[in-house]
Amino acid sequence: MRTINHFIGGKEVAGTSGRFADVFNPATGEVQAKVALATDAEVDAAVKNAAAAFPAWATTPPLTRARIMFKFKALLEDNADRIVAAITSEHGKVLSDAKGELTRGIEVVEFACGAPQLLKGEFCENVGTNVDSWAMRQPLGVVAGITPFNFPAMVPMWMFPVALVAGNCFILKPSERDPSASLLIADLLKKAGLPDGVFNVVHGDKTAVDALLTHPQIEAISFVGSTPIAEYIYATGTAHGKRVQALGGAKNHMIVMPDADMDQVADALMGAGYGSAGERCMAISVAVAVGDKVGDAIIDKLAPRVRSMKVAPGTDPEAEMGPLVTRQHFEKVKGYVDQGVKEGAKLVVDGRSLKLQGYENGFFLGGCLFDNVTPEMKIYKEEIFGPVLSVVRVPDYAAAVKLVNDHEFGNGTAIFTRDGDAARDFVSRIRIGMVGVNVPIPVPMAFNSFGGWKRSLFGDHHMHGLEGIRFFTRLKTVTARWPTGIRSGAEFVMPTMK
Repeated sequence: MRTINHFIGGKEVAGTSGRFADVFNPATGEVQAKVALATDAEVDAAVKNAAAAFPAWATTPPLTRARIMFKFKALLEDNADRIVAAITSEHGKVLSDAKGELTRGIEVVEFACGAPQLLKGEFCENVGTNVDSWAMRQPLGVVAGITPFNFPAMVPMWMFPVALVAGNCFILKPSERDPSASLLIADLLKKAGLPDGVFNVVHGDKTAVDALLTHPQIEAISFVGSTPIAEYIYATGTAHGKRVQALGGAKNHMIVMPDADMDQVADALMGAGYGSAGERCMAISVAVAVGDKVGDAIIDKLAPRVRSMKVAPGTDPEAEMGPLVTRQHFEKVKGYVDQGVKEGAKLVVDGRSLKLQGYENGFFLGGCLFDNVTPEMKIYKEEIFGPVLSVVRVPDYAAAVKLVNDHEFGNGTAIFTRDGDAARDFVSRIRIGMVGVNVPIPVPMAFNSFGGWKRSLFGDHHMHGLEGIRFFTRLKTVTARWPTGIRSGAEFVMPTMK
């Protein structure tokens, strides 16, 4: 049985806790590896390695850091097949989706290659007579990222490239469900020339998470996951004096107006609702039909496509959707479908009975499509994180906007319409962090920033882009005067610019 180890101080380090978690092949249900779960002492060792590497890395010129990122980007591209295969093997998503995930991660690396420009400060000459003032951004120190199972390569790359080029040292605690990609990334960073100790990987469960949240040498924590855990991460981290950004759950709505192109709508809902088996924080899980005619059209277009969707192992080149990540998660999602039926929603397409010959023990759930879902239902209120799409019918545009704004989550949303006035009004009035107009998954590019509102984000900063630079640096402002001679006597009044 293969064992997945930690990466500390520039090399793989075997776990010493004696505790391991199973890493499954979601397509077969078989255990394919064991991942070591870190102790407090192992987390402490990683932090100490990072702290020892920090002084030299912090004073390394940004251009040198950027050149390492350039080499890392090239290595990622050269080794893309290995990383993609590891993602599909442990997460289950189809190979094309895993490749797309890696591509979006590489885009953040490309952004980070602009470190010399991104880290430039501001200079003001003569703010007072012979007085100059300037501002600079400096690294925090040792920082950590705690990342989810759904994007084992992309989400870590939302964090560490920006943190590293800003001069920080980074501890990654990836999901124990699909941890192999993190070790491949660590190895490529070392080959790119990153000094030992600057990037470390510790695998683990709550023990490792709590050790990071409370460690006195960790300055900042970046997290992506469910809202209950995000709340815990934020509360615990900030209580221990850390800067925290914690991205939580989502319930992303797509409003469909009567004038929308229904073929375009169907394509969008298929990809955004069922891609990656719905295990995306930006997945569209609610289609808001403005009017019954629109609702009927959505069901008529979607139902046959959901029934005929090719569900297969992620390695199948014709697969459109793979399995869920674990048996536990499969049962959780299936339970939501059971609950929706119990609450009275109309289950138009039922994927619960799906069985694949030769993969009977895999974690496969077929696409599920609900109609006549109401805001009081559990399947509407909570994030399901599976291939379950709900259609909610509202009488008009105003009711649609109110429905979206009233939900506790504020991660992403979209509107499909040909009406520019409606789209402009929607963008202005909607209280959601990321908005799409005829774009179902409005994930910002790397040079913009990713993050939601309301209970989808805890903390003041979004991820990557300039927000990421701000999160991983401190602002320092200097005011200086060089007198021509020594002044006579002290001044005891509040200093003002003369």
